[in-house]
Amino acid sequence: MSQEYFQKVTEFVELLDVSVERVDVEKKLFVLEDESRGISNLIVDCEDEILIIEQLIMELPVSAGADAYRRLLQMNRELVHGAFVIDEGGTKLLFRDTLQLANLDFNELDASINALSLGLASFADELIALSKAS
Repeated sequence: MSQEYFQKVTEFVELLDVSVERVDVEKKLFVLEDESRGISNLIVDCEDEILIIEQLIMELPVSAGADAYRRLLQMNRELVHGAFVIDEGGTKLLFRDTLQLANLDFNELDASINALSLGLASFADELIALSKAS
């Protein structure tokens, strides 16, 4: 079944208005780019029944405190799809969305990627300020 899902995602990725930098058939993932929209090394990964969409936004400064994390949670409320998340080590800010592969359609995948672009544009000044915090 996962090969069928991977084929469906492959067809959808070909329709997206992005550059496909890499396809790993064995791992069933894609790396997408569209610098003009803030998409850089966006991972689209078919994992069993779930499609994981993830992109590194920045390394978090060690000085990021409760106010910064609170603001990131508030930003999440404004995102249409996905969320800003922190990695397990607490050192990286990522965008992440998960979609069910069983009923995935092109519009859903496209909307998730557009949500990343919109979120980066909407919060660019705050994210830049956070990245420069010392």
